[in-house]
Amino acid sequence: MTDPTPQPALREWRRHMTLPETMTILASVWGVLALVGPFGTIDMLNIAERLGYWGVVSIASYGWGSLMAILFRPKLEQRGLILHILASTVATGVGISALVLTMNMLTLDWSPTSEELSRLLPILFGICLIVSASVIHFSHKRRKAAAAALPASSSTDDEVTNTPPIGESVTPADADITPPIWERLPFDKRGPLVALSVEDHYVRIKTLQGEEMILMRLSDAIREVGSTPGAQVHRSHWAAFDQVKSVRREGDRAILTMINGDEIPVSRANMPKIKEASLLPR
Repeated sequence: MTDPTPQPALREWRRHMTLPETMTILASVWGVLALVGPFGTIDMLNIAERLGYWGVVSIASYGWGSLMAILFRPKLEQRGLILHILASTVATGVGISALVLTMNMLTLDWSPTSEELSRLLPILFGICLIVSASVIHFSHKRRKAAAAALPASSSTDDEVTNTPPIGESVTPADADITPPIWERLPFDKRGPLVALSVEDHYVRIKTLQGEEMILMRLSDAIREVGSTPGAQVHRSHWAAFDQVKSVRREGDRAILTMINGDEIPVSRANMPKIKEASLLPR
């Protein structure tokens, strides 16, 4: 079962569209287009009509372009920025071309000839390329800023291993080394990973900054934890070993109490993993 418009992506898109920077840029572009009246609209429409026409076109174009960039990101960003931009551009171009042609027929009573269409479509797709590249670049910039804003953990001369004492929470000292799974999280929830848990077709990603449900497989999520020390300790759970507060045995199994208070079960088959991590005596 797949969901073409997963709720986390829609939430991220709504946050992006309501950012002060986004609204300022859109208002500026809208105002300039309404005043200049490109593509002959200055002769065909009065100022009020141009405000309505370019308001719909500019906001819908940017909104659709940013949504496509966000939806394509999980599948394409790891394959290269150029492929991500090109795929977003094509999807955006198809949608915006349909919108502009419909708007022109409804408001200007204009249906382009094949020759006019051959001139119009390259312009529309060129604009979509700019929109897609801008959205993706802006998104990268904000994610890097969010990573840089995370406080670095203090270290001492005694710390020589990657696994700290149980109960100590660790934030990566190098903010540039961040797990790829952060790309799927809202900026305000990006922090040290605590656990990944399966719920239906979703994975609940838990960090020290909060939780987020993402439509993906647990195996794919685990591949994106990067260098975070941890392991899959149950068929439905992955745990970050540096965020374990305490461990208690229950027969031939165990329960990990995480730094955020959550309890993660460890199945019998996975007990060697937590022993190997020195969370239990061997």
